[in-house]
This record gives sequence, structure tokens and C-alpha cells, in this order.
Amino acid sequence: MADKAEKRPLDEAELDRLFEAARSAAPAPSDALLARVMAEAEAEMPVAHVAPAPPARRRGWLAGLIAGVGGWPAAAGLVGAAVTGVAIGVASPQALERLSGGYLSPGGYALENLMPSYAGMLGEG
Repeated sequence: MADKAEKRPLDEAELDRLFEAARSAAPAPSDALLARVMAEAEAEMPVAHVAPAPPARRRGWLAGLIAGVGGWPAAAGLVGAAVTGVAIGVASPQALERLSGGYLSPGGYALENLMPSYAGMLGEG
């Protein structure tokens, strides 16, 4: 403890010179140190393993059909239209005419009137 009291504190000029000398003489690490640090860093790095690609799944016929239609949204629209068509087809036309008051189909058409035939084009003879 006596030696601490014997030392005199440094004044500002001496401190400035000391700090300036410390700043200008920064020790550079040796090449051996840098080589050891790099070797340890490379040893700690994880090894990259390339995972094999999983085998491609074979698509089923239903997946191919859905993809050909346009995907699941388009398939849902087609199913909705099909269900609506079946529901309208199952409902009897007389019930629809009675509910609509005759506005939907005031006169009926026979199937022969809707499809042309070749009988009218044949010559008599």
C-alpha cells in the first residue's frame, strides 16, 4: 500500500502522450494466430449435406382430371352447375308452371318441332 502513495498521478499532457502512443502502435495479430483461428472456425462450421430429392409422386387420374378442368375452384363450379341442373330436371314441369302462373312456358313444344328432320326435304314419289 505504501507504493501506491509514493507514485504521483499523471498530468494531462502525459496522459495524452500515453494514449497517442497506444493508438499509433496497435499490435497486429500474427499469421500463426490468424491461421489457428481460421482452422478452428472451419472445424466448427456445419458440413452441408445435400439431401436427395424425394421421388416424384405419380398423380392419379382424378388429380389429372381436376387439373385439366382448371383446378378445384373450376371443379366446384362444375359440380354446382350439375347439381342445379339435376334439381331442375327432377322437378316436374307442371309444378314449375303452376308455381310461376304460366309465365315460364305458356305453350309447350314437342321434341319434333325443335329438331329438324330430313323428311321435309325428300321429294315425293
